[in-house]
Amino acid sequence: MSATTAVLRSEGRLFVRDRASLFWILAFPTLLLVIFGLIPSFREAKPDLGGRSVFDLYVPICVMLAMIAAGLLTFPISLMTYRESGVLRRLRTTPVGPASIVFAQLVLYAAAIVISTVIVFVVATLGFGSPMPASMSGYLVAYALCLVTSLGFGALVAAVTPNTKIGQVIGMCIFFPALFTAGVYVPVETFSGWLRTVVTFSPYGAGSNAFNDAVVGSFPEWSDLAIMGGWAVLLLVNAVRFFRWE
Repeated sequence: MSATTAVLRSEGRLFVRDRASLFWILAFPTLLLVIFGLIPSFREAKPDLGGRSVFDLYVPICVMLAMIAAGLLTFPISLMTYRESGVLRRLRTTPVGPASIVFAQLVLYAAAIVISTVIVFVVATLGFGSPMPASMSGYLVAYALCLVTSLGFGALVAAVTPNTKIGQVIGMCIFFPALFTAGVYVPVETFSGWLRTVVTFSPYGAGSNAFNDAVVGSFPEWSDLAIMGGWAVLLLVNAVRFFRWE
């Protein structure tokens, strides 16, 4: 067994004991979707939404919700806790190296987000009859960019904050605006005018547009994919630049 595999298995055992992370990533998005699905008016097809229901709009929103929760509430806190406790510093003197911990965390959180997405789709399609994306390739491209962007947010928050308490505050300050731009409070499709334009330049506003294009069968607009890709590069480059091991 390689050192990286051993670290990944060890981190995996710790991760499944982290009830907060499991709730926010795996349970909360699905619970929110079920609540919306139990509202009769949300399940009614609406002509002004192209024959889709409000519930259908919330399926990709709940997919993004898991990404936002992981990227801003749990993933950065995990990294900062390791740094504050001196784990990353001590690993610098071993053959394993601290990068193995960061890699394991990235893999585990990405896997948790994917599992959450599967649960959301199972509940949406089997429980409430919501259709699967008509353009699966477009959906997967948008999904990958949105996932990388979310983990980039978490890595940057962990990189620039000196301790866990400040990191939690910064994460929460970004968390609620991120929910707004993703359409959790009000679906982005209902925005109009300048607000829709501004939100589209955010990673989750662009993600919402891209997901909804894919759902109805169109490949996402390249402008939306470029916005998400630009955010991903910006976040990851600065996370690497400013990250401190101790």
